[in-house]
Amino acid sequence: MIVLEFKVKGKTTQYTAIDEAIRTAQFVRNKAIRHWMDNSCVGQKELYRLSKSLREEFSFVKALNSSACQASIERAYSAIARFYSNCKKSSPGKKGYPQFKKNCRSVEYKTSGWKLSSNRKQIDFIDKKGIGKLKLKGTWDLNLYQLDQIKRVRLVRRVDGYYVQFLVSAENKVDVELTGRMIGLDVGLSEFYTDSNGYTEPNPKFYRKGEKRLKFQQRRVSKKKKGSANRKKAINRLGRVHLKISRQREEHAKRVARCVIQSNDLVAYEDLRIKNLVRNHCLAKSINDAGWYQFRKWLEHFGIKLGKITIAVNPAYTSQECSSCGTIVKKSLSMRTHICKCGFVLDRDWNAAVNILKLALSTTGHVGTWVIDSNASGDSTSTLVGVILSGQVGSMNEESPHL
Repeated sequence: MIVLEFKVKGKTTQYTAIDEAIRTAQFVRNKAIRHWMDNSCVGQKELYRLSKSLREEFSFVKALNSSACQASIERAYSAIARFYSNCKKSSPGKKGYPQFKKNCRSVEYKTSGWKLSSNRKQIDFIDKKGIGKLKLKGTWDLNLYQLDQIKRVRLVRRVDGYYVQFLVSAENKVDVELTGRMIGLDVGLSEFYTDSNGYTEPNPKFYRKGEKRLKFQQRRVSKKKKGSANRKKAINRLGRVHLKISRQREEHAKRVARCVIQSNDLVAYEDLRIKNLVRNHCLAKSINDAGWYQFRKWLEHFGIKLGKITIAVNPAYTSQECSSCGTIVKKSLSMRTHICKCGFVLDRDWNAAVNILKLALSTTGHVGTWVIDSNASGDSTSTLVGVILSGQVGSMNEESPHL
């Protein structure tokens, strides 16, 4: 499944209709969550029946296409199922109890409620919300796919306009020649990553560089009167700066991950829990700015696409263990050089990258995407291709399958 995104152009009345459709989808989802909270043993079929009753009771819900209402129900049940799954796993911390949405930004249609033009440059939403025909602005060619391959169409609102996403059922694999090279990666804050060959990728620090501009726009917002049109404009300008930084971080992670996967047949990296790491308030801003999660996400994506092996290993003691003799050398975060009693001296991150690669190579015969536990003597803890981030990723805009 790939996602092709276009920016849409329309009239102000059409944008208002899109906002109304998004609010209606949010209303249906929240009603489903409330029904689940108030009743026991509620399943997905019962929530579908709730959708029918809401369409009979509220005219604005009936105006939205029935498949879009069903998609909203599925979003609600997805949150419920994820909560049950976390409870069964007895995962530490919060279990993700379903919450009401207050500022939903998208509405999703299935295979009905929309129609593409003959040249695939326009899309017409044919429900009673009044969205109508919108122009598609983008570089993807929808003529390469059959209409039955488009499984979902999603309208998304962002601060710089409105977008439409097509979820297409298509193969996204490319045959490439093997290079015979293997690499281990240790991500950091001073450097984006250090590999097992000693190469370091500089950390761009997009948020740090744009922080001055963010503070300026935030002051502009605080000076405007609440509820005024000028305040809304200032909030929009602030949101555009945030959006630019997030896009820069995402594109950087995508570019670097693609280069790493293309240059190596096996890539090993740390199975970091970013959610736990950002609890350190001294490092939270820098960790989020580094974009480790985005980098790992694209490593796994390109690994599957190009048929390369990506292995996530347990990061425990990778920085402390000597890559030469295996002795544990304890060091604080301020100690950037690994010095062992055996006389081996190496950069701390370089030493960790070598240990990560060695740990990944301790298991053989695995093809695909894997998570390796260092305490399991090489046994894999997850052996399903592409499911490492299934619990963390909702959807992602993938690059063209022809790149």
